[in-house]
Amino acid sequence: MGSVIKLQNKINNTYFELKNSVDEKLVLVEEKIKSKLSSDVDLANKMTNYHIDTGGKRLRALLTLGAAKLCGYTKGSRDINLAACVELIHGATLMHDDVIDNGEVRRGKKTLNKIWNNHSSILVGDYLLSRCFEMMVEDGNIEILKLLSATSSTIAQGEILQLQHKGEIDMLEETYLKIISAKTAELFSAATKVGAILAEVGTKEKEALEFYGRNLGLTFQIADDTLDYNSDLKMFGKEIGQDFYEGKVTLPIILLFQKINETEKELINNIFFKTKREKNDLEYVLKLIKKYSVINECYKKAQHYIELASSSLSIFKNSEQKEILNNLTSFSLARNF
Repeated sequence: MGSVIKLQNKINNTYFELKNSVDEKLVLVEEKIKSKLSSDVDLANKMTNYHIDTGGKRLRALLTLGAAKLCGYTKGSRDINLAACVELIHGATLMHDDVIDNGEVRRGKKTLNKIWNNHSSILVGDYLLSRCFEMMVEDGNIEILKLLSATSSTIAQGEILQLQHKGEIDMLEETYLKIISAKTAELFSAATKVGAILAEVGTKEKEALEFYGRNLGLTFQIADDTLDYNSDLKMFGKEIGQDFYEGKVTLPIILLFQKINETEKELINNIFFKTKREKNDLEYVLKLIKKYSVINECYKKAQHYIELASSSLSIFKNSEQKEILNNLTSFSLARNF
């Protein structure tokens, strides 16, 4: 099936290497998030505690900590505070996402909006963002404040763009890339650049880590969207077909629609036009995806962004941290969780 698929199936420990390299600081990030989300409002406490308990990879926080370490940051705990900020932005977008998509399961557990309601989920998401902005102001770095403020704005615009094209079965690949660049890659890019800003490195190093984060984020999201049609609950934190049932048009569907004949196009159109899609609809789509080798093509496209991300790190001198971040590009594609 080719080297790309072999890479996808490979057990990759790079994520754990990154986690272990900054483990002591990650523990403090968790503590910071918990303390900042503490509220006098009982419902806010219940919902934020549930959100924290659902876990997650904390990959964006790890990228901030890892990038700061790569650039030689040693001056204190600002990396911990700002890694927590990045995670709060991410958490808020997940809460808003689940409302927009009417999501019911995330990381194998019921979503906040499923347990409570949409109104509460939106407000708690806003609460996370407001706490994040408090922390950014406390940090006092104007460059970081501008960066994370602009990132939050871009993510929101990405959400709007996705909503604008919802159910558009003939969506252009270019439009899909704009959506995931805004919704996912923008925060990856900000996470890595924040680490560079903290360490007060030069413009070239900042731009290199910004470029690295953006391409890593694109790889990560393409892999995530592909896993939805090439995985199962035991191997991954979400059930296969979740995006499909929510009516999301992602890269596998876009590439499939480019390949299928007119009869198949009409059937796929009808499936995505439905208010609710059934198991037999998913089975039909999976059959077509296999028939036209769509999964392999998705991974090939992701490989392009892996190469861009890896090349951007060449500006940094060789170190263990550089090797970990370089290998993380492959993890973002090969991961099975």
